[in-house]
Amino acid sequence: MTGVGRFAAGILCAALVGCASVPRGNVADFNETLSGRLSVKVDAAGSEPARSVSAAFELQGDAQRGRLNLSTPLGSVLAQARWAPGDVVLATPQGETRFDDLDALTREVLGESLPVAALFDWLRGRPWPGAASSATVPPAEPGFEQLGWSVSLARFDEAWIDARREQAPVVTVRAKVDRP
Repeated sequence: MTGVGRFAAGILCAALVGCASVPRGNVADFNETLSGRLSVKVDAAGSEPARSVSAAFELQGDAQRGRLNLSTPLGSVLAQARWAPGDVVLATPQGETRFDDLDALTREVLGESLPVAALFDWLRGRPWPGAASSATVPPAEPGFEQLGWSVSLARFDEAWIDARREQAPVVTVRAKVDRP
């Protein structure tokens, strides 16, 4: 079974059974937690079928050290990614898998690499300082382009962020961030 298949099977089993969950790991010294709902859709390309994941999320830390929990609506953690320098782990109800970096993890799970380091800033409505960015054209649409992605802030005041990579296969990330 492929990594995508293992991940999808883990999510499906946990959602159907309702009792399988991943323990919440301890990650200390995080100043802020971003949480909300997240969906990632990878369009079909060539012989590869479309893939998607939707879940509640909780993101802590930064690009160097952090944790991302993906949960069911009832709060059971379906998958947890944890990272620190030299250590990237994906924990699912089926066990833990180690990766070289966050790009390798997202490529294995979704079939495409996601810019996890940039997501910390994108979810806050700003470009990541680690790469060049430019304002979206036309400027009437609030947002920016960075790392080959177009980040729309058109609904940012409603706590929605949409990021889209047009390079095949097209990848769309949508997040609704909880606000206090």
